[in-house]
Amino acid sequence: MSPAERRAGVSLAAIFALRMLGLFLILPVFAVHAAGMPGGDDVALVGMAIGAYGLTQAFLQIPFGAASDRFGRKPVIVFGLILFIVGSVVAALAHDVQTVLIGRVLQGAGAISAAVTALAADLTRDQHRTKVMAMIGSSIGLVFALSMVAAPLLYSVIGMSGLFWLTAVLAAGAIFTVLFVVPAAPPVPRATGRFAEVLGNGQLMRLNFGVFALHLMQTSMWVLVPAGLVAAGLPMAEHWKVYLPAVLLSFVVMVPAVIMAEKKAAMKQVFNAAIVLLLLVQAGLYLAGAGMWPLACLLTLFFVAFNVLEATQPSWISRVAPPHAKGTALGVYNTLQSIGLFLGGALGGWLVKHVGPSAVPLLGGGLAVVWLILAAGMMPPPVRRVAAA
Repeated sequence: MSPAERRAGVSLAAIFALRMLGLFLILPVFAVHAAGMPGGDDVALVGMAIGAYGLTQAFLQIPFGAASDRFGRKPVIVFGLILFIVGSVVAALAHDVQTVLIGRVLQGAGAISAAVTALAADLTRDQHRTKVMAMIGSSIGLVFALSMVAAPLLYSVIGMSGLFWLTAVLAAGAIFTVLFVVPAAPPVPRATGRFAEVLGNGQLMRLNFGVFALHLMQTSMWVLVPAGLVAAGLPMAEHWKVYLPAVLLSFVVMVPAVIMAEKKAAMKQVFNAAIVLLLLVQAGLYLAGAGMWPLACLLTLFFVAFNVLEATQPSWISRVAPPHAKGTALGVYNTLQSIGLFLGGALGGWLVKHVGPSAVPLLGGGLAVVWLILAAGMMPPPVRRVAAA
């Protein structure tokens, strides 16, 4: 890649990372913290607050992507980050779960994922675009893992309000990066994508279902995991003792897996193996999800699968999306991701309240089975063998 492309890839991945870190930081701690707030005795409401930002993300990803085609990528990204800051401030000042829910909805209104990935496509040549998309996807997995380690430690020092103020500061840093670090996008004409063509593409729709299922499982797990560790005798401030080893071990496995997927043209094999691993994690949570050691082992396996899939799915999307409909394809992909994030928290809380905790991994396991069946029928992504510039 050229220096400008490397700068674009690193800076856009940093924008994703700063924003997603702010969203993920509450996952390991909010369910336990909310128990001491008005409204916190309603598990369904707590789950809704965890996943609420995904609801507004789902409604606004495609409009934000279309707006970036008309008004430019950077202005739309900055506007979305400002909305995210407003939502973070509302949540930081909240004294009950209902107000936190409002703040999370406003956070999600800054639905910039499609605009950022479209800007990445603008700033990179076709033969290097997969690398940049993989960088962005890997950054999401990295900050998710980092948030699992950092959140309990930060919560013990600055509390829940402090975490939301921190998310506002991180978003301000992302605005600075957009304005002063990301290269200017070339004034190229952008073709309008066709929804029918994207929605009728079986490969893309399988990947869209996958990102939906992955993020639904991700958020639904965090309705259960923090409380499970507390019940196992581990105080919230010490949850990092489980998360840190799990994260480090997961990256030891994830990095060579992603390298093999890209270098050995084994994307489909690695992809399917990660889905199988997700299925095993859900089965483990159902059969042996109580106790610190079982949870620690299952979390490690989950992080491996999640990080591999977060790195490979955007790469696969960038290879199979029609060139003239990439923006539309990315908008639909990010919309399904956001729906999964919302439903994971909402359904997870509802299932715990009305059915019982064991229903959450049953839901995740069912989704993993369907995903594996769909993925088995996918063609491997095309391999571009273009010399590096």
